[in-house]
Amino acid sequence: MTILVTGAAGFIGANVCRALRAQGRAVVGLDNYNDYYDPQIKRDRVAALCPDVDLRALDLGDRDGLVALFDEFGFDRVVHLAAQAGVRYSLSNPHAYVDSNLVGFVNLLELCRHRGVQHLAYASSSSVYGDSATPPFSEDQRIDKPRSLYAATKAANELMAYTYAQLYGLRATGLRFFTVYGPWGRPDMAPLLFSRAVLAGRPIEVFNHGKMRRDFTYIDDIVAGVIGALDHPPQDTPPHRVFNLGNHTPVELERFIQVIEDAAGRLAQKVYKPMQPGDMVETMADTSRAHAAFGFEPATSIETGLPGVVAWCRDYFGDNA
Repeated sequence: MTILVTGAAGFIGANVCRALRAQGRAVVGLDNYNDYYDPQIKRDRVAALCPDVDLRALDLGDRDGLVALFDEFGFDRVVHLAAQAGVRYSLSNPHAYVDSNLVGFVNLLELCRHRGVQHLAYASSSSVYGDSATPPFSEDQRIDKPRSLYAATKAANELMAYTYAQLYGLRATGLRFFTVYGPWGRPDMAPLLFSRAVLAGRPIEVFNHGKMRRDFTYIDDIVAGVIGALDHPPQDTPPHRVFNLGNHTPVELERFIQVIEDAAGRLAQKVYKPMQPGDMVETMADTSRAHAAFGFEPATSIETGLPGVVAWCRDYFGDNA
């Protein structure tokens, strides 16, 4: 059995590749190494976490390239993590989200359908809950009022996958990630942005005047959830399911910053700002469905996980972070 991991040079992707290889599984990766953030971080991440994975530089928009890749390996399962990420970036670069998250997803769905892929596990996001749901977010709540184009594309992915499950019997599982963090994380997200700034003595922007709560989820817990879901294909009719993968313990933003300060050994210079367009005030995952389906049980608190992020930032970026 050979597994394709898309977005394999990304934060979650590289860690999933590493975990699958540690289990002795055959893994092939693809990534387009785009410049949304420094591609060198992606190359270094791959070298550190999954250097033994056959990782192809390929864009999801390249249909001929995808066909050739499927012809070469005949994938049994696919973990689809490639996407244009970021809520705020979608406000200024909408076409990047349409090209990657919608067109690219259709290209992948078509290949999974025609090549008899046994199971497609794909990344969704807690952002899909938008203004429709109230914490704790459960998979049964509505997701029809997104706050950003990014969230809208992820909600669309779930509808698209459901349609392919209904029409063609493609087994598909959507995974709604809740603010994933850890060493080698994305540099545009708060855990790394804040850690680097505090280490370097730079001010940090604290939106909504700090009155925000996030369900921060450590990377090891997320990887366990991805592989657990992958190994338990849906048996429903149609064969499509969605799971929350979060820590189910929201943290006050001010507490989050305090843990970073403690790990860095210095205080943050906080600049309070109003709410950013597209952001959500609070996220909180109800993970009971994932627990019942494959034993998902996140166990890492920010007090355990964040110091490692700060230490990694100091090591990778240096004293000035």
